[in-house]
Amino acid sequence: MRNIIVFLYKYYNFILFLVLEFFSLYLIYQYNTYQRASFINFSNGVSGQAYSMVANFKSYFRLRQINDSLQLENARLRSELFTSYYNNEIRDFKVNDTIYKQQYTYIAAKVLNNSINKRNNYITLNRGAAHGVKTQMGVICDNGIVGIVMATSENFCTVLSVLNSNAKISARIADDNAFGSLVWDGNDPTVCRLYDVNKHVQVANGKKIVTSGYSTIFPENIPVGEVQAHSLEAGDNFHTIKVRMSTNFSNLTSVYIINNFFKEEMDSLEILTKIKLPDDQ
Repeated sequence: MRNIIVFLYKYYNFILFLVLEFFSLYLIYQYNTYQRASFINFSNGVSGQAYSMVANFKSYFRLRQINDSLQLENARLRSELFTSYYNNEIRDFKVNDTIYKQQYTYIAAKVLNNSINKRNNYITLNRGAAHGVKTQMGVICDNGIVGIVMATSENFCTVLSVLNSNAKISARIADDNAFGSLVWDGNDPTVCRLYDVNKHVQVANGKKIVTSGYSTIFPENIPVGEVQAHSLEAGDNFHTIKVRMSTNFSNLTSVYIINNFFKEEMDSLEILTKIKLPDDQ
């Protein structure tokens, strides 16, 4: 105890200086908008770099798993190339390049930070505005959906995870096109609920669930999961479906950000339609 008192007495002036310095910085941050914004931007940059260093360290021990995943992904992509198909048709034809127009491109990204144990989980990626990332872009992985981009900086972005109580994804049963809203209840990170599927639809365990394509965020037929259980209470008009997610959120490393070239045009048209035709008409 005596040594502590001696230490405080010896360095009293320096300790007092530090206390006053931190208090001054707090006042500047609290009551000055510009300084607060500058501090937030600086801290975001530092956090992004720190997350990047931690992610690089973790990824070193997952190289074999990542390489295997990339190899499978490359095999799948090669299988979808035009050169992988054989043209067995023997007749003359003309090629019209205007028939097909590319709608989606994909930006590869690495997961820097991720959480699954909160009610509202977010993911940080190492891609930002400099790489063409914008808000409201969908994010997927090799196995299925991941989330939606909510904020971007120059080199990083944050993603609203599917494991977030505010997330709502339009999904459907693959074989009969019955669609509903996929939400997470905040409990099991491997399970979500699909609501608003009409009671007349035949639901069975094991049926595949995919994205509906009824939004500008996700293309249709992106894997979501499969029916694990379902219920229809007496008097209800809609099923409650328990969906086992195809994405392993506890082991996310590499993802793809979806760029929909038609998104702005489609969103603008729908907004214009709502203005001209209100919901009550």
